[in-house]
Amino acid sequence: MRRARKSINQINVVPYIDVMLVLLVIFMVTAPLIAPGEIELPSVGSKLTTPIDPLVVRLKPDKSITLRDRSQANGREVKVTLDTLVQQVVAMQAGREQPVVIDADKGSRYEEVIGILDQLQQGGVRKVGLLARPTAS
Repeated sequence: MRRARKSINQINVVPYIDVMLVLLVIFMVTAPLIAPGEIELPSVGSKLTTPIDPLVVRLKPDKSITLRDRSQANGREVKVTLDTLVQQVVAMQAGREQPVVIDADKGSRYEEVIGILDQLQQGGVRKVGLLARPTAS
């Protein structure tokens, strides 16, 4: 009398582990022998454009607004109002992409600074940012 064959429902993983260990040893031995690749960085041309010093819109503690062009040698502050700020900035930029930074006193209200930012953006002034000073440690 013959017995019925029972199906095997398990996989023997020992050969797979052996293959993985052999591959691991091969990679560990050959990895230090491979020479690292060299990266060739592109060279920079001889003419670099120097960054343009920004226009500084300063919000003082008494809520007055002044405008100063740092790229000019004299760079004096001109007192402006919020309504005439955009015209003054556009006139000082004179067709060049000069950034504008807002220098607000630390006691200034957030709404006042956002009002200046909004006024400049609505006037089409690009590259507007906030001036931050590092804290002394």
